[in-house]
Amino acid sequence: MNLKKRILAGDRVSFDEALALYDMDFFELGEIADALRQKKHGKKTYFNINRHINPTNVCADVCKFCAYSATRKNPNQYTMTHDEILNIVKDIDSRGAKEVHIVSAHNPNTGLEWYLEIFKKIKTAYPHLHVKALTAAEVDFLSRHYGKSYDEILDLMVQNGVDSMPGGGAEIFDEKVRDYICKGKVTSEQWLQIHEKWHERGKKSNVTMLFGHVESRANRIDHMIRIRELQDKTGGFNCFIPLVYQTQNNYLNIKEPITANEILKTMAVSRIVLDNVPHLKAYWVTSTVNLALVAQEFGANDLDGTIEKESINSAAGAKSANGVKLEDFTALIKNSGFIPVERDSVYNEIKVW
Repeated sequence: MNLKKRILAGDRVSFDEALALYDMDFFELGEIADALRQKKHGKKTYFNINRHINPTNVCADVCKFCAYSATRKNPNQYTMTHDEILNIVKDIDSRGAKEVHIVSAHNPNTGLEWYLEIFKKIKTAYPHLHVKALTAAEVDFLSRHYGKSYDEILDLMVQNGVDSMPGGGAEIFDEKVRDYICKGKVTSEQWLQIHEKWHERGKKSNVTMLFGHVESRANRIDHMIRIRELQDKTGGFNCFIPLVYQTQNNYLNIKEPITANEILKTMAVSRIVLDNVPHLKAYWVTSTVNLALVAQEFGANDLDGTIEKESINSAAGAKSANGVKLEDFTALIKNSGFIPVERDSVYNEIKVW
């Protein structure tokens, strides 16, 4: 039986087979990924009404790919007060947001309580809002900086109202690549360990992969297979999110952005390799809305959300600073031949538009 038939019959691909998928005919690869997508989700494209809040850009780390951190190229340092954050949450709650997504830099000056207290304040005032907060990289930073174990930090997150973890900080798991692009940051093994511990607490998380910089296709496959192995063990990952590297205002000096063809191939390969991760997100912030919609035909079934405001990727050139209006978002999905389904943060369906 050839590889295509075996995949469609439900066989799991090996590392070498996954790598070979990149050399398959572009449209045939898309067809396989789309068939798997439709088997899981039909023509549904999920999104949520959410707001990203990035409370500080002061960072102890010096990742070469980052244009957001104020310690390198960005001279405009800021750290929001709790009142400023709560005013944003009050505003988005009044307009129907279901999730607040809080991710920021590794600020050594704020104190651990600054992080924990804002989660508690949001959850106390808005118990119906889902709080998605702190990447594994932030957990590792807080653990090191404040002398607490991962377990202690994760327990404090749960106690103070964090509902789920985002998937940031994964970048590429290959340590040689990490050593070049984000030396000193959480290691791949630590990242996976933190999420395993989070899953052991009965909590869900997402997982990302930053691609289109100095990594190889083999690095991407290695990354996916490590995710697949942990997912076999815990079942705690909701969604895989391949993030397209943004080329502007950072120290990697990648001259040419990755092609749309390579982005869509990577989406399709992700859907095939990650047979045990239910959702695949084409994060429109890093790929543009139009390409994210095309990706819905290459295995993806999620677009993230309306976002409203985004600071990290837009600092590196993404056109995401002010989000997308809900009516525009749903219209774009419908016009692309898909069914817009508003979801909560853990993929319970709220409304079919």
